[in-house]
Amino acid sequence: MKIKTIGLAALLLAGAATAQAEPFDVADIRVEGLQRVSAASVFNAFPVSASDRVDDRELAEATRELFATGLFEDIRLAREGDVLIIQVVERPTISRLNITGNRQLEDEQLREGLSEAGLAEGQVLQLSTLEEIERELEGVYQAQGRYSAGIETSVREIDEGRVQVDIEIDEGAVARIRQINIVGNRAFDDETLREIFELDDRPGMFFGWFSNDQYSREALAGDLERLRSFYLDRGYVNFNVESTQVSISPDKSEIFITVNVDEGTEYRLGDVRFAGDLPISEREARELLEVEPGETFSRSDVTASSEALRSRLGADGFAFASVDGIPETGADGETVDLVFRVDPGRRAYVRRIEFVGNTTTMDEVLRREMIQMEGAPASTEAIRQSQQRLERLGFFRQVEVETQPVAGEPDKLDVTYSVEEQPSGSISASVGFSQSAGVIYGVGLSQNNFLGTGNRVNVGAQRSDTFTSLNFGFTDPYWTLDGISRGYNLYYRESDYEDSDISTYSTDAYGAGINFGYPINEITRLNFGTSVEDLSIKTYNDTAEEITQYVEDQGADAQSLKLTASWTRNNLNRGIMPTAGNYQRLSLETAVPGSDAEYAKLRAQARQLFPLNDNQDWALKFSGEVGYADTLGSNDPYPFYENFYAGGLGSVRGFTSNTLGQRTTPPEEGGRDRTLGGNVLVQGSAELLFPTPFVEDQRSVQTSLFLDAGNTFLTDCYDVPDDASSSCSSGVDFGDLRYSVGVGLSWLTPVGPLTFSVAEPINAESGDDTQFFQFSLGQTF
Repeated sequence: MKIKTIGLAALLLAGAATAQAEPFDVADIRVEGLQRVSAASVFNAFPVSASDRVDDRELAEATRELFATGLFEDIRLAREGDVLIIQVVERPTISRLNITGNRQLEDEQLREGLSEAGLAEGQVLQLSTLEEIERELEGVYQAQGRYSAGIETSVREIDEGRVQVDIEIDEGAVARIRQINIVGNRAFDDETLREIFELDDRPGMFFGWFSNDQYSREALAGDLERLRSFYLDRGYVNFNVESTQVSISPDKSEIFITVNVDEGTEYRLGDVRFAGDLPISEREARELLEVEPGETFSRSDVTASSEALRSRLGADGFAFASVDGIPETGADGETVDLVFRVDPGRRAYVRRIEFVGNTTTMDEVLRREMIQMEGAPASTEAIRQSQQRLERLGFFRQVEVETQPVAGEPDKLDVTYSVEEQPSGSISASVGFSQSAGVIYGVGLSQNNFLGTGNRVNVGAQRSDTFTSLNFGFTDPYWTLDGISRGYNLYYRESDYEDSDISTYSTDAYGAGINFGYPINEITRLNFGTSVEDLSIKTYNDTAEEITQYVEDQGADAQSLKLTASWTRNNLNRGIMPTAGNYQRLSLETAVPGSDAEYAKLRAQARQLFPLNDNQDWALKFSGEVGYADTLGSNDPYPFYENFYAGGLGSVRGFTSNTLGQRTTPPEEGGRDRTLGGNVLVQGSAELLFPTPFVEDQRSVQTSLFLDAGNTFLTDCYDVPDDASSSCSSGVDFGDLRYSVGVGLSWLTPVGPLTFSVAEPINAESGDDTQFFQFSLGQTF
């Protein structure tokens, strides 16, 4: 870098045009040479004013302060009589700033950092700043392990008072780790300790690109901390990293690391006791500990024990409790006593609970989910459970909670829940065409947070040449203040597939129902409901023989009074796209005596998610569902229109929706052999959830690799006419389960969750309907 240095001269010249060495009274001050800097800026920085009496020393000090502003290259003082003249030469301003060679640091990020350091277009150029920036940038690249990086700066004059600054960056290559040596270890061999390090000095021959052999200070610091934790968790209380040497090859391409350690002695736990004020019984406190006398000392167990005690005290309102596990080495040099010093502090009370970010959802909807109440002791457990209840609503992408002590009131705190709303339903309008159904058009609304009230509303209407469907449902989850819910639904479905080769029968049905839900605890509910339905069946020339025979034996009309009951336990961490927790549901539906078809239908569902990392964006998900249904107190066949179905999204992906199961018997006139489902359902899946590449907001997108399995079965085959031959085989044979593997993705769009999968059946058989790509809008699985 070329630097032109112009020294500061404060010359007090003799004669009429000079400042005399004798003190004098300043009558006036005049500034000469200003172009861009205002006179006011000079006067503000120059600590001499008119009417001041000054001498050489004071003038020299004043000149130094003015020069310290960095605005001037040269400052001279002169005197005309009692008038003090300040002659200045301004520093040039940066007209253009060119940066070249940067690839690791984005141009915008680099310019922002330079601007904060005082180097930006339009600012005054200070050569000292330029030199400092050179050193800082080299330090940034060296921290990344780029020791061969070089920074060259140059300044070119454009015209009077304006310059161009060029910064040329040679980022160089990242220095590779050639060798990691650990010196002083006796209890554990080098290979064991090297496995703790994320840095690697031995990349594989074929998979070396996956190894981390690029050096950085931060990575080494993290490895040293992991090494320290490894020893402290194995009883080496006095373990210490004595020194770390990092050397670099002459060409700055290879790094050699030497870590000198002092292992110390392995200690076992001696006495475990409590000190301070313990507001719970010592017996209860000991049950919370992860440590036992006689065990090998482990720092992570001590930390977990302290956190368990702190959480327990927080549940009793001691929100600011302090618990520290302090080891004290014994005189024998082999044991260490552990003292938990407990300071519960004052019991804290919640003064106010506030909600931030709920632009649509009413405060009342959030407040009724609170376990923690205002005015009550502040319980960390109640605050956490309240946060989980908000997350399970499914209305919010993210819920964060923060507690703030109240100024001047040490025993009170405020709790703030910050929420980020997300779509909680779907709205759809469609127009389509199919050869079998003709023109199809419809509109639908499914909203779990209708107008921000927390009520669930479902409205839908579809119409085509062959079918009409209308439905309405409403649920108030807080019909009473105790959390009892009430819902009701109405529907009408009319279908006519006489000219269709897709379906071999049609039904017309209308019905209504009402249901109530009762909370057992924070995660468990009971639901009870009743409904009535009137259904009629129509058959055609191509109707399957099983349906024809059923209608002939049981009649084409069926009126039912149904009772339903369900038990649900929801311990998932989120209402939509969960990544941790579990869910169970057991439901029973019966058509009571007096109905045309009397039956019972039992269904069990379960989901379990195991997070694989702290961020919970990697997880294993297992889900399963079984169902069984049969008639009550008669030998009549189970109504085929109430069967379970399998296949498609939410079931066995890769197979067309609702097509798995025993095939029907087509009539002699012709028709397709399809399935009627079955009165037994078995299905499940195993999934690996992983972060979606190139997506910042992982809460709105969920990707998985999956293995699905399932099918439906008939415990008794349906009768067919005497002149027909059925291929049905009754019973449950797990060898008939269908399997598929693939990739699935759920995306939370503004109109609802969009789910699609790409799946390949593993054991599809002749006659199975398969689909490689499937999607749906408005639900997630």
